[in-house]
Amino acid sequence: MGRKLEENLNFGETESLGIAMEKEDDEIYGIKADEMKKEKRKKKKIKGEEENQNLDFSESKKKKKKKLEESQTIEIPEKKKKKRSKAEGSSEEGNGALEILEEKEKKKKKKKGSGDGNSLENGEQKHGKEREEFEANGAVVSGNDTKESRYAALTSFVESGLPDEVLECCKNFRRPSPIQSHAWPFLLDGRDFIGIAATGSGKTLAFGVPALMHILRKENRKTSKRAVPLCLVLSPTRELAQQIADVLCDAGKPCGLKSVCLYGGTSKGPQISALKSGVDIVIGTPGRLKDLIEMGICCLKEVSFVVLDEADRMLDMGFEQEVRSILSQTSSARQMVMFSATWPLAVHQLAQEFMDPNPVKVVVGSEDLAANHDVMQIVEVLEDRARNDRLVALLEKYHNSQRNRVLVFVLYKKEAARVETMLQKKGWKVVSVHGDKAQHDRTKALSLFKEGKCPLMIATDVASRGLDIPDVEVVINYSFPLTAEDYVHRIGRTGRAGKKGVAHTFFMQENKGLAGELVNVLREAGQIVPASLMKFGTHVKKKESKLYGAHFKEIAADAPKSTKITFNNSDDED
Repeated sequence: MGRKLEENLNFGETESLGIAMEKEDDEIYGIKADEMKKEKRKKKKIKGEEENQNLDFSESKKKKKKKLEESQTIEIPEKKKKKRSKAEGSSEEGNGALEILEEKEKKKKKKKGSGDGNSLENGEQKHGKEREEFEANGAVVSGNDTKESRYAALTSFVESGLPDEVLECCKNFRRPSPIQSHAWPFLLDGRDFIGIAATGSGKTLAFGVPALMHILRKENRKTSKRAVPLCLVLSPTRELAQQIADVLCDAGKPCGLKSVCLYGGTSKGPQISALKSGVDIVIGTPGRLKDLIEMGICCLKEVSFVVLDEADRMLDMGFEQEVRSILSQTSSARQMVMFSATWPLAVHQLAQEFMDPNPVKVVVGSEDLAANHDVMQIVEVLEDRARNDRLVALLEKYHNSQRNRVLVFVLYKKEAARVETMLQKKGWKVVSVHGDKAQHDRTKALSLFKEGKCPLMIATDVASRGLDIPDVEVVINYSFPLTAEDYVHRIGRTGRAGKKGVAHTFFMQENKGLAGELVNVLREAGQIVPASLMKFGTHVKKKESKLYGAHFKEIAADAPKSTKITFNNSDDED
């Protein structure tokens, strides 16, 4: 009867669709075909108008379609589901998938932002108050009460509200650099601070301007010359100490503040005279500073603003005991500031001992090892005996006019002298900077290179960190450094201030233990990884602690200090 009705109503196409849908329904829901046919016959036996019968059939078809769509939605792969939900706009399945996707994205960003090991478990730590961590303007900020409006990043120098004489040193800049805009609000408020930012990012003024304000705000400061300083800046190398001193001397002049630079390798006489004549800021290397303290010449008892610049490098160079001794001479009510490219165990322990339990930490960019993307990195695997000829060939390529600045890095002091002599014999005008040279000669060589009078310089790693040498177009690593971190700092001497640079590196068999880290640096920067380098493998050795070896746990900067547990004596003990 049903079939005759369909024929009379001219439903040939509808019948074929219904049969197809029945077959699909049989497969999806597992309902037997015979049972479906019996159910259909029963429905069609119901008497009624032709229109009502047509309506019943249409309604049944809609229900089948709905069931079919629901079952298909379940079986559709995730990618297709996302496409369908996008096309359909507001389907429940699509919205649910998007919500899950957004949640995963948030977690991913949070994990990336907190990759500095600066938070415990869920990024929060109970230590008096909840430690906040958030991402703002490309920087990750963590610490207590860091979201308060008074700590908002500065967008202009005027917004800082600092006196004109203090901002005189910033007149050549349009706005604060990222590290300055985040650091100043905290430092001007007297907070202990840890800053991590790429070299050449304006770190000197990031701590220099707050240091000037700290001195000017001291109520007991007299207008006459001071016998003891109020601010101390520690630096790992003489060259970096001199560079910091140059910046702070210029910045302090409009404010009437005086700075002195103390470093070894030169006569103590002029430095002693400068200290006796009165000083507000002392910039120095740990060795010379400790000597002058022990001589009773330099008194740090009133120092209440202390900066450790390149703290990790300072400890790597073996100055940990000197640094601890110097810090113990400063005021107990000091404000501590640390800038460090990496955060090893020794630096953390130093911060834990001399800083507040929860210092503010600002990471601009990333704490992960990453090279400047404006530098084109070229790595060649060479044998030792081939390096001299290859170096000369590269100098003929990059330094043919002998005008553009080329910086050649070597590993050891004797190697620097040997390469310098070799190039001079071949007719190249070259200077060098290394530890065996007298400080006067080192300063003169660096000056000739900076001024462009001798734009070819050989240097050990004393010139790899912190030094602001303008317009270095090419860096050549004649010897690969001892760590991948030093490699990143070396090539960071070029490609500065938005300019492009080239770093050409010689890699030898003896450096194979660092191949994996070098490959990671190259890949992160989107550089070509030579097949000859891949032969050494891509394994990355676990960092070792000098005290505890390879089996040690990295500790977050804000980890709480250990507490001493005292057990009460029990009278019930046998």
